[in-house]
Amino acid sequence: MNLPAGGDRARYDRATAHLDAPLAIVDLAAFDANADDLVRRAGGKPIRVASKSVRCRALLERVLARPGFAGIMSYTLAESIWLARSGFEDVLLAYPSADRAGFAELAGDPKLAAAVTVMVDDPAQLELIDGSRDGAGTHEIRVCLELDTALHLFGGRVRVGARRSPLRDPAALADLARTVSARPGFRVVGIMGYEGHVAGVGDALAGRPLRSRAIRLMQATARKELAARRAEAVRAVRAVVPDLEFVNGGGTGSVRQTAAEDAVTEIAAGSGLYVPRLFDNYTSFRGRPAALFAQPVVRRPGVGVVTVLGGGYPASGAAGADRLPVPYLPQGLRYDPQEGAGEVQTPLLGSPADDLLIGDRVWFRHAKAGELCERFDALHLIEGDRVTATVPTYRGEGRTFL
Repeated sequence: MNLPAGGDRARYDRATAHLDAPLAIVDLAAFDANADDLVRRAGGKPIRVASKSVRCRALLERVLARPGFAGIMSYTLAESIWLARSGFEDVLLAYPSADRAGFAELAGDPKLAAAVTVMVDDPAQLELIDGSRDGAGTHEIRVCLELDTALHLFGGRVRVGARRSPLRDPAALADLARTVSARPGFRVVGIMGYEGHVAGVGDALAGRPLRSRAIRLMQATARKELAARRAEAVRAVRAVVPDLEFVNGGGTGSVRQTAAEDAVTEIAAGSGLYVPRLFDNYTSFRGRPAALFAQPVVRRPGVGVVTVLGGGYPASGAAGADRLPVPYLPQGLRYDPQEGAGEVQTPLLGSPADDLLIGDRVWFRHAKAGELCERFDALHLIEGDRVTATVPTYRGEGRTFL
């Protein structure tokens, strides 16, 4: 688990002393170290950066300039087009879309059509895309097929993993590849499978040894099953599409294991650059918290209590305490269980509260990575104890794609 460092708190306070909180930062030394660790774990296979975990063009450019990274995995068609028009030449849309205007724009522009690959797991999605083309929209659409990676146990009565693609069997994936290939204006170029139940679930939960052991057992079973099924699916699709360009898999928590599969040609990762709190509980890697936000102390209601402005920034997913930001620096603060993280104010309890004055900062880590950027217009980039640049988030550029 990542432990707070008092030296980092003093450094962040000095670096941002000229700025008013609330504010968000990215520690570039930690960001770059995390990038190096992802490359090391990928073992020579390129890493496609998940943009939803970064949501800042400047930082996407920074990481893609590093050896070992190639391409972006985007999350909406509008974002994909915006990134492609911004100069990113290889954008894989990780989710199916119903954006008819976006598909018309994509099909009508040869440069966009060459830069963006869309996700398909149902013939009805091809119908929607075709219905979106206008008279000029004749350019070939690059298509990626998504394989369902979920683990099925007890004859399918128990499912472990996200409900994503309906394409589970290799034969079904190959059938859709035939359907796409036979349809004018489309070309299959890739396969994707995101094993979120392995890559996105920590296996070393503090104080829960039995559950941690159960998760490790589940993940070992899931990796073995998926590796065999994914290899079979790739063989089946390559029989239809011999010139398949890529097979994407993985995620921050499973980089090393997924990269070991011969069938996989590239790895997807993004959260491992910022290392939010949900990525503390892994045995496979140790990252450095790189993205933080600070809230100012505005009240001192009593002994052992301070109140900061705002802070109620829950992450998506099943509601629970693990979706809340965690008070990080100074170490030892916790939420009031009767109030939690509030929309406009957040009381924090603990002995460190007595050393905090009005105007001091409390530094938080978000539960997830890129969702932090939906709350802030800018990220202040820190090197040492100085802010060396301030860059806009997607929100700061007026872009809110979801």
